Amino acid sequence: MKRRNLLSTVAAAALAAAPLGAMAQTAYPTKPITVIVPFAAGGPTDALARVLTARMGEALGQTMIVENVGGAGGTIGVNKAAKATPDGYTILFAHMGTLAVNIALYKSLPYDSQKDFEPIGLGGTNPMVLVTKKGLPAKDFKEFEAYVKANQKKAQYGMAGIGAASHLGGLMLNSMMKVDVLEIPYKGTGPALNDLVSGQFDYMVDQAVNVLPQIKAGTIKALGVSTLKRLPQLPDVPTIDESGIKGYEVTIWNGFFVAKGTPKDAIDKLNKALVTALGDEKVRARLIDQAVDLPEPKDATPEALRAQLKASIDKWVPTIKAAGVQPQ
Repeated sequence: MKRRNLLSTVAAAALAAAPLGAMAQTAYPTKPITVIVPFAAGGPTDALARVLTARMGEALGQTMIVENVGGAGGTIGVNKAAKATPDGYTILFAHMGTLAVNIALYKSLPYDSQKDFEPIGLGGTNPMVLVTKKGLPAKDFKEFEAYVKANQKKAQYGMAGIGAASHLGGLMLNSMMKVDVLEIPYKGTGPALNDLVSGQFDYMVDQAVNVLPQIKAGTIKALGVSTLKRLPQLPDVPTIDESGIKGYEVTIWNGFFVAKGTPKDAIDKLNKALVTALGDEKVRARLIDQAVDLPEPKDATPEALRAQLKASIDKWVPTIKAAGVQPQ
């Protein structure tokens, strides 16, 4: 009798545990999710992360908390995300510079972009704009190119630090124009843009979201955009490609990632929330106004982001090495 009672008790416990286990597998998320942005607050990647995660959190039924972990070209924040517990409660939102370009800019990285992360999905792409100080004697790109080539010993371009979007945009432009111009690094876009407005250096290539307000205010000049099509926000500004530097195209994609080993169920739910955010009309209107190019649902898959990362590594690593940039 006792044996039968014991077996009955064990069987009942197993039956009771089965639905609880199933519930545990489908309960994600049960607590707030930390989103690491490997840059200071206020920049374009941070701003995009906050808009998207606010809507994603609503879809998931949990708060998504943005944590800014800047420093060392974004590598500190990326490494923190790579070493996080792979449970879906710490995710990374970073752009191609930290995950692709830094491979060529640093002698060694504490993480492997392709092996240490699982992609969630693309969050948006930022086009860039060639802007100059207001007093630069060039009315269009052709005159700008001629001026820089004739004044290489004194011309200067600014950028927001090694690996920053403005570093990549200027590096590619100078390389394709075949000019050797003094590089002025800053600790962030804000200080660089302030000095461009005050005429401390000649030009920079930075993300549209950063420079649009100053362009509209007339404090700097826009002479070209980095995409192969003109921007709706700057319809009168030609592309650098159509202005004569054929093949020039630099855009900055941003994506969500989690540490390797994160359960597929969590990745699927995070991707579904991202697609929901990208399809929200209020979100789209807000980001399109900032010139962010938002992906269609078919392009916001983990597989698409994985391919995007590989393509960026294949493009930028040899480009940077060919430009003679010495890794730090």
